[in-house]
Amino acid sequence: MYGGMHGITLAFGFTLIGVAQDYPVHVFSHLRPGEAPGHTARVLWRTLLTGVVSTCIAYLTFFFSGVDGLRQLAVFTITGLLTAALTTRYLLPPLLDPPVRDPADSGWVRTLSRWIDAIPRPGPAAGTGVIAVLALAAAAVASLAPGPFWENDLSRLTPVPEAALAEDGRLRSELGAPDVRYLLAVEGADLEQALQASEQLLPVLEALVASGAISSYETPARYVPSAATQRARQARLPEPAALRAALEAAAADSPFRAGVFAPFLADVEAARTARPLRPQDLAGTPLEAAVSGMLVEGEGGRVTALATLGGLEDAEAVAAAIAPSGARLLDLKETSESLVQAWRGQVLAALAVAALLLAATVWLALRAPRRVARVLVPMALTLVLTLAILRAAGVELNLFHLVSLVLGAGLGLDYALFFERTGNDRREQLRTLHAIVVCGSMTALVFGLLALSPIPVLRAIGATVTIGVAGNFILALLVARRQVPATGGAV
Repeated sequence: MYGGMHGITLAFGFTLIGVAQDYPVHVFSHLRPGEAPGHTARVLWRTLLTGVVSTCIAYLTFFFSGVDGLRQLAVFTITGLLTAALTTRYLLPPLLDPPVRDPADSGWVRTLSRWIDAIPRPGPAAGTGVIAVLALAAAAVASLAPGPFWENDLSRLTPVPEAALAEDGRLRSELGAPDVRYLLAVEGADLEQALQASEQLLPVLEALVASGAISSYETPARYVPSAATQRARQARLPEPAALRAALEAAAADSPFRAGVFAPFLADVEAARTARPLRPQDLAGTPLEAAVSGMLVEGEGGRVTALATLGGLEDAEAVAAAIAPSGARLLDLKETSESLVQAWRGQVLAALAVAALLLAATVWLALRAPRRVARVLVPMALTLVLTLAILRAAGVELNLFHLVSLVLGAGLGLDYALFFERTGNDRREQLRTLHAIVVCGSMTALVFGLLALSPIPVLRAIGATVTIGVAGNFILALLVARRQVPATGGAV
């Protein structure tokens, strides 16, 4: 579909292996002695499909986010999850034999279930109040925690250590390298006008160097002057006869042999009559990359000429000096942050739509308000708690946190759906507990390791999903799972 793959798609897509392997684990944990694996898969399919469809809906909204990397991630994720689910339902069961032992008889599962059942729980009314208070407290922490709520600086996501970045800045300053944050931009209706406008900036830039506002500059006109400038320079070259006569007069009393300057005369004539140099003439030379990066063609053939600045000390002075010429000082950091804000707004809008579609999907599957609430409340509360924990830890949220929140929500929905499915069947509860403990442990281990990564992007993904998995597991146990004594009746 795209001809290539963004790094975020591949990196985040591989983390979904942990989600895909949950599906066969649910089948393995619900197999019973004497029961055909195909029957087990059919019984689980409705619940499994609801979770898969809900997660796919959440990621489908990324397709409309306006961010190419997220569009690819949506395609990657939806394709992968549907493939894993269909494989679990139709291809895996024929490869399995009925088990010799029921997972519900595992000693560690029964012990864990007793510990969970021993946790005191409030009644329905009091429980609703506790959840509401917890949600309000978490929302207050998330919104009132000190520091910016959102991280807009893309440079903070680099895996390069801060010490190395500081050293890079020092070396660039000592070498007089251009400042990578600021650019001068001037537009023209075509290439010739853009180059002429770039040339008109030269006196202004020289004055800025003299005043100390900048230390150096580079413009495309330095390498490829406008055609008008080149023709003016050609016009100053003498005619061949005049140049020959001047050379002969100058060399008359010198030891130079006659005709020694003939190649020079030929070169001057060639330069005088040559067509103007164009940027495309630099193709294949070391100057090609430098010039092509400073001349950007836009819609309708308009061309923008860019100039790099070195040692910029006073951005306001530079902006004021170039304003009369129609040039603009571009702050790439500010521009990138505005783009991040726009993308985030699109993603948040898409997630709001996804939340509505997800709730509708669960409603269609369960068709009972209390059952829907028991599934959605743990996931929603975990989202708020995750935000609160991250913000309390001083974390500024970025795009990768948002993507990871969706993944955590999808996992949490699966946990609650399977606990809700068991109802008052004690042995089925034990099988479900077995499955979710195995799934949650694997996911928490994988993403917990990512949370320890020194790379900011991986750390953001790992920490967010790990907190989400732990929160969803605990809240699904307390809200979606019903207390049923070992003798069978509901409490």
